[in-house]
Amino acid sequence: MSNIWRIYLNDLKSIRTNWVSAIIISGLIILPSLYAWLNIAASWNPYGHTNQIPVGIVNEDTGATVQGKTFNAGNELISQLQNNHDMDWQFTNRQKAIEQLNNGDYFSVIIIPNNFSHDLASVVNYNPHKAQLEYYVNEKINSIAPKITSKGASVLVESMSSQFIGTVNEIIFDMFNRIGIEMKRDLPDIEKFRDVVFALENDLPTIYKKLETAQQNINDASQIIYFAKKEIPKTKSLTSQGLTTVNDTLSFINQAETQLNTISPQVKKDMQTVQEIATNANKFLTQLNQENISFTEIKAVKKNLDTQVSDAIDKVSSLNQLLLSLKQYNLENNIATNTNTLDQALSQTEETRNLLNDAQTTARKIDANFRNKEQEIINTMNQLQQIASRTSTGLDRFMQEYTTTIEPTIYEQVNRAKQTLLSAKGVLTDLQGTLPKVENLLNNTDGFISDTQKGLRTFIGEYPYIYDRVHRLANKIRIFEKETNLNNIIQLLINNPLAEKSFFEEPIKMNEHRVFPIENYGTGMTPFYSVLAIWVGCLLLISLLSVDTKQEDHFEIREVYFGKLLTFWTIGIIQTIIIVLGDIFILKVSAYDPIWFIVFGLFISLVFMSIVYTLVSVFGDVGKALAIILLVLQLAGSGGTYPVVLLPKFFQFINPFLPFTYAISLAREAIGGIIWSKVTHDLIFLFLVLIVVLLFGSIFKKQLRKLTQKMLRKSRESGLFH
Repeated sequence: MSNIWRIYLNDLKSIRTNWVSAIIISGLIILPSLYAWLNIAASWNPYGHTNQIPVGIVNEDTGATVQGKTFNAGNELISQLQNNHDMDWQFTNRQKAIEQLNNGDYFSVIIIPNNFSHDLASVVNYNPHKAQLEYYVNEKINSIAPKITSKGASVLVESMSSQFIGTVNEIIFDMFNRIGIEMKRDLPDIEKFRDVVFALENDLPTIYKKLETAQQNINDASQIIYFAKKEIPKTKSLTSQGLTTVNDTLSFINQAETQLNTISPQVKKDMQTVQEIATNANKFLTQLNQENISFTEIKAVKKNLDTQVSDAIDKVSSLNQLLLSLKQYNLENNIATNTNTLDQALSQTEETRNLLNDAQTTARKIDANFRNKEQEIINTMNQLQQIASRTSTGLDRFMQEYTTTIEPTIYEQVNRAKQTLLSAKGVLTDLQGTLPKVENLLNNTDGFISDTQKGLRTFIGEYPYIYDRVHRLANKIRIFEKETNLNNIIQLLINNPLAEKSFFEEPIKMNEHRVFPIENYGTGMTPFYSVLAIWVGCLLLISLLSVDTKQEDHFEIREVYFGKLLTFWTIGIIQTIIIVLGDIFILKVSAYDPIWFIVFGLFISLVFMSIVYTLVSVFGDVGKALAIILLVLQLAGSGGTYPVVLLPKFFQFINPFLPFTYAISLAREAIGGIIWSKVTHDLIFLFLVLIVVLLFGSIFKKQLRKLTQKMLRKSRESGLFH
């Protein structure tokens, strides 16, 4: 152990007493920190200067018109970019922009085509077209700049899309708002319509059956109208004939009334004559029975009596015939008034005529009887006197009744018949005038019925389709009511359009919670570049400093290994202290825990220095190459710049075995925030690496020394290596 310290102290003395060595060592101590600081400073805030990246903007938009409103989205975009300083926007024309892009003066070019507004306006069409921006990028200039400009273009498109969506949705929701208000006002009608649909669905089968019945009735009505139209000419003829008949009958009645007025006094006179004949005959026969008359006188009486009775019979028969005619008229016209009076008058006239006939027959017997029996003549005369007496009495009664009842009845019946005929004439006249209208109405009705039949046939034929559609509509309404609430929909529609516009402009707002906040990109890259600088410092030391002692110093190989290791550890620790303190105090890196950042850095330095020193100490120049190869692998596979999951499969495989992986993780914990489970995991791995390396060096340095020296001599002989 004393020899180890002796070797270590001799190295420190050499550095202190040899000014050249001191200068070289000082440079080796400082150079790694410069490597770290310059890289960290360069990447401190690269995205804070994107406003210096020139991007060409060309606006060729010609505008568009929607519902009478003209707009130019290209001009609106240019107006926004003029107040935007995220990049160095250069407004120019297409030719100059492409030329500047090819020359490398512009990193990218965005061209707003002439149909930009027109395509945006197509949102109201049946087949809308997406608006497009032309994006040109020169990827030859730089590998990062195209990504930055591409992101800027994407943000620009997102911003325009957001504003456009917000504007369109404002219009849409304003329309929805009006629709919602109208729906809310018409909600009772909507609910009534729903009830009508359900009722229609329920009643359609019944309606169908009734329409089938109606169709049959319509067919029957069509037949009736057909026959009615067919009978119209006959009706016209009958009406005309009836009117002629009524006119003739009325003329006849008028004549009859005139004749009645003429014969009525004559009838009274005739009846009075008959009455006088009966009275005189009665008186004459009474006187004749009281006196004895000769055959010659009887014969004269018989002749006179026969003549007067015959005349009376004729007059009574004429009156009887008049009464019979009047009764027949009543029967034909269904007139029941005064029927009893007429029957009684007919009976009386018939009775009077019979008495007169009996009297005439009895008087005519006198001549025969007179020749034979005188007594029979007397009896016959008495019988004749009795008949004459009854006839006279009956005629008195009939004459009185004729004056008070029969004659007024005859006049009444004649007047009634006249009035009836006049009414019939008016009806027939009206009917004759109405028949053309009836005929026209029948024709129109026939056309209407024909159309109705056609409509009924169509409806009945389409009934399955109509019922199916109504049933589907009713089911959709039921499903709609089951799945949604119309009031909720109305409430959604009447939402504030401006609020909806704001929502759709930014429907999702991210609330960022920075669990382990990193102030800037440079701070985030500090663990990687600091760890890399420590490894670079190790490489610089083993490139210039010797890992062995002079030949005249007789030390054990193991003593030399550990003695020189202390020297390299010391210089590496100084390098690391300068690196981490410069990160904190010069670059102002905001470390979560600066003390642990320093402690972790010193431990990482011990591990790295042990690895590099052991490789060179055991393998010589080959060890230097191995240290460089290990550096290259760790730069790519440690995940210091890109996440491990983005690396190729090979680097993902070796990542868990690289010291850089755990060293960078330790530094990140101190910079961003410590999770002690991760720290413990990283420390254990690095500590195991340190133990393995020290054991490897202490064991195999002696075993491989002869091989290493032989390889060293051989390399010197080539003249290529020092």
